[in-house]
Amino acid sequence: MFGKIQARAQSVRANYRKWLLAAAALLAAGAAGYTWLTLSWSFSDGDRAGHLQKLSKKGWLCKTWEGELLLNPVPGSAPEKFYFTVPDEGVAQELNRQIGKRITIQYTQHKGVPSSCFGDTPYFARAIRKE
Repeated sequence: MFGKIQARAQSVRANYRKWLLAAAALLAAGAAGYTWLTLSWSFSDGDRAGHLQKLSKKGWLCKTWEGELLLNPVPGSAPEKFYFTVPDEGVAQELNRQIGKRITIQYTQHKGVPSSCFGDTPYFARAIRKE
């Protein structure tokens, strides 16, 4: 009888491990799917024009290119800064050559990205135009 109880306890533990592993796999798949969705679907697209003030590669573990564009103010108002992330290394190199110059950035906005490993801002610069 004691052997049957031990066998039953081992069976319960094995089932518990299977359910726990399945739940962890389902959670990981859901997180990966959500991340893919937020990065592939853009909330908005647009252009911003101004003077490229800063571009730096920053982060502790995940290094991302982060930039700052000084938007042209309406006369009599304070200038506004537009912060953006550059996911493409080629675009980042082109931006580095344009620091201090007036440019237009084409960007997409991705809301709800779950980690700062993809960038500090929801605005991802995709291309630039020199003016």
